[in-house]
Amino acid sequence: MKAFIVKRYGKKEKLFLTETAEPEVKEKDVLVQIHAAGVNQLDFKIRDGEFKIFLPYKPPFVLGHDVAGVVTKVGSKVSKFKVGDEIYARPADHRIGTFAEFISIHENDIAIKPKNLSMQEAASIPLVGLTVWQALIEKANLKKGQKVFIQAGSGGVGTFAIQLAKHMGATVATTTSAENFDLVKNLGADVVIDYKKDDFENILKEYDVVLNSQDKNSLEKSLRVLKPGGKVISISGPPDSDFAEQIHTNWFLRTIMRILSAGVRKKAKRLGVSFSFLFMRAEGNQLRQITSLIESGAIRPVIDKVFPFEATNEAIAYVESGRAKGKVIVKVM
Repeated sequence: MKAFIVKRYGKKEKLFLTETAEPEVKEKDVLVQIHAAGVNQLDFKIRDGEFKIFLPYKPPFVLGHDVAGVVTKVGSKVSKFKVGDEIYARPADHRIGTFAEFISIHENDIAIKPKNLSMQEAASIPLVGLTVWQALIEKANLKKGQKVFIQAGSGGVGTFAIQLAKHMGATVATTTSAENFDLVKNLGADVVIDYKKDDFENILKEYDVVLNSQDKNSLEKSLRVLKPGGKVISISGPPDSDFAEQIHTNWFLRTIMRILSAGVRKKAKRLGVSFSFLFMRAEGNQLRQITSLIESGAIRPVIDKVFPFEATNEAIAYVESGRAKGKVIVKVM
């Protein structure tokens, strides 16, 4: 099969298109013929080597974290899917590889594709959808009537988070540039701040939850917009000791992560709020709940551009530029 691989880590490295063997299908796996793959910031961060300390992929490996396609083979103990099923998924860590013609995925990480979405639309959902679900539903326990601040509302995570938070009955604030005001308002944002002109920490007060996706400076400012007992969930770091336990890492890395997050945890404690880091996990059951929201019309995909498979490097570069509104998709077939 054709696949785009990382031959070596590095910011200037491009993915290499090559022929490689079809992946092995274990007893609880399904083989998926990939129709479309979503492109995420995580892809170029892994290519750059940012996460190799706790996600040590050994080059060469196939990149890509979002998939929509058709099941072409099932393992001997698969009970949830059959050949011909149209599915979508975010494969588990260490089993990624959606920039390819086929991928083998554990059945627990898969859901049937929403009936009202095309393959390309479906491929835009899994990683951002699961990220937002695990941040707002699992970690934040977001409730009706609460106030949530979602940074970078026009991005892939932001466009999904605004819709889910609004569906939950929250008041939603976000940041974006003026040209994207209509987009985020149409998704449900109540308060929209032009990050090029205004400082959100001077406008927002007494918020219950912040979904932080930006830099350290924005994270520390976010602590100050929360009410006592409020929560910052960061998907951009720094990793904390809870995350180290989640991935069952060794004592040395646990110590490193504790040190990396010590500053922000101390500032949060002083303000009477909490900080936690989220690195999303594959989860088919949650994806099925997201499917219900999509099929009911509560959440819709937001896609900026679709690139042909051969232009996967260009698709990643476009996401890396920070100009994308919503998700960028690679059309494999």
